[in-house]
Amino acid sequence: MNLLWRLVTPNIGPQVCKFAKRSPKSVKFPSGSSNSLLHGIHVFHCPDDVGIVAKLSDCIASKGGNILTADVFVPQDNNVFYSRSEFTFDPAIWPRGEMDEDFSKLSRMFNAMKSVVRVPEIDPKYKIAVLVSKQDHCLVDLLHRWQNGRLPVDITSVISNHDRGPDAHVIWLLERHGIPYYYLPTTTGKKREVEILELVHDTDFLVLARYMQVVKVLGN
Repeated sequence: MNLLWRLVTPNIGPQVCKFAKRSPKSVKFPSGSSNSLLHGIHVFHCPDDVGIVAKLSDCIASKGGNILTADVFVPQDNNVFYSRSEFTFDPAIWPRGEMDEDFSKLSRMFNAMKSVVRVPEIDPKYKIAVLVSKQDHCLVDLLHRWQNGRLPVDITSVISNHDRGPDAHVIWLLERHGIPYYYLPTTTGKKREVEILELVHDTDFLVLARYMQVVKVLGN
């Protein structure tokens, strides 16, 4: 893993740390591995301190993992640290439960406000609902990423304030995959928040794919 650069001059702005991106195809299997690497993602948020990047890297490398990308952000004049790392690992060497324990130790060590690790190939998928207005391009891009396996989620529904005819490409794509489409027309005084909340009550995230309406925070 090659460190490219880190900005530390106060006048330049936030401190940024970037690492070289590598393809999983370039990764060599560690000795004794099962030749069945999985892809992991770790997101970290904690007070800024010396040695966080080193500890994160050591946590992954010590279990035979290999970092593919790592992005670090430290806002100027704000003593907080953010990072997102993608890595490959062998589950025979680093079992999923042990991985959670290792990252939990790091979380306690640095008093982290957030530490989330995901292995999309084996973890339960997040459920998302999508809100969209008239323009389709963001929704279509999302659907194609999901269809190709690049977006590991379950799409529970698509909700729009614009009607689409039965022959529309988006409707055909949704029907093909069994994703329900709900048309909820809105007006200046009626944003349909209650109905939206009822439709998305069993989802983890609500995605706004160019939904051109201002809505209240749902659930509040």
